[in-house]
Amino acid sequence: MFAKRYFEEFESRETRHTRGRTITEADIVIHAGQSGDFFPHHMDEAWCRTQPFQKRIAHGTLIFTVAIGLTADMVNEVSMTYGYDRLRFIKPVFIGDTLTVTVTVTDKKDHKKPGYGLVTELVECFNQERELVMVCEHILLVNKKNV
Repeated sequence: MFAKRYFEEFESRETRHTRGRTITEADIVIHAGQSGDFFPHHMDEAWCRTQPFQKRIAHGTLIFTVAIGLTADMVNEVSMTYGYDRLRFIKPVFIGDTLTVTVTVTDKKDHKKPGYGLVTELVECFNQERELVMVCEHILLVNKKNV
């Protein structure tokens, strides 16, 4: 779906929630192949049984990718990703965990380039137990409406 949502139309503290997505073994294997990260934490079930979490852990970069992908349910024709800040992996994610994301607008400010503003969103990713597993700030570069 395509839409136009200008800088002036974002409101502080507005929140949206995503649908859920379950992490599978295939997700981990494909991500390992794409990233080159074959560390035993992700790939070796027997080794993981000797470690504190007792089972394989999904890659942090996989969780980040899935979480951000869940938030991409609409194309805003007058906005683009400017970057991400303060990325943290709070708890491990395992095969079979279902992730959902809550996005909250936390800041708006003018950009140095006339006609644009920056919108900061807090991205919080939760597992099926509503435990926070990942958090970051998503910064959007957004066109202003009447420039």
